[in-house]
Amino acid sequence: MIKVLLVDDQYLIRQGLRALLELEPDLEIVGEAENGREAIDLIGELHPDVVLMDMRMPIMDGVDATREIQQRFVNMKVLVLTTFDDNEYVSAALQYGAMGYLLKDTPSEELAVAIRAVYRGYTHLGPGIAKKLFSLPVSAVQPTLPPAFAELTPREKEVLRLIATGASNREIAQQLFISEGTVKNHVTNILNRLNLRDRTQAALFANSYVSYLGNE
Repeated sequence: MIKVLLVDDQYLIRQGLRALLELEPDLEIVGEAENGREAIDLIGELHPDVVLMDMRMPIMDGVDATREIQQRFVNMKVLVLTTFDDNEYVSAALQYGAMGYLLKDTPSEELAVAIRAVYRGYTHLGPGIAKKLFSLPVSAVQPTLPPAFAELTPREKEVLRLIATGASNREIAQQLFISEGTVKNHVTNILNRLNLRDRTQAALFANSYVSYLGNE
């Protein structure tokens, strides 16, 4: 049974989600919170497997809550479910550790699939979210380069740059004239060296440090 905590400032939304998700035999709604601060308190009490998180809420919004949850509860899975798909929310939520991002018009069947995927450790993005993520503009001011970046080989930097464009392993292999298996090895090395969870975080990282990746 996958234990789910619902976080949304609207009571009717929470009740609607509870009614829909409780129809799924493997999902259990263990609690509800109306803001991020209340959600953090409940996580310590209820120990949910997945937190279904809204973004705009009073007292503490979903972005700040996601960041604090990842700091205090390292293995907690956060899945964003919101009406807002603007760049700032998408980027911030995923950078701070959310493993999925869906809009509230998502069919309940797909939402259940996303909860299961996130519970198993996979990233799940709703339709159009991935495209929006990979097209995020690069800030004119580059953040401080992390020391682990120096450990990347020139080839790994090339692969990372292509990940940021949304290219698949096959597409990267074709562009760099290497095998798909070699690309997979490079991706694994990149994630390990930079302590990143998956390709989504790698893409966010690459967009932040794009000027260091070159344009070869």
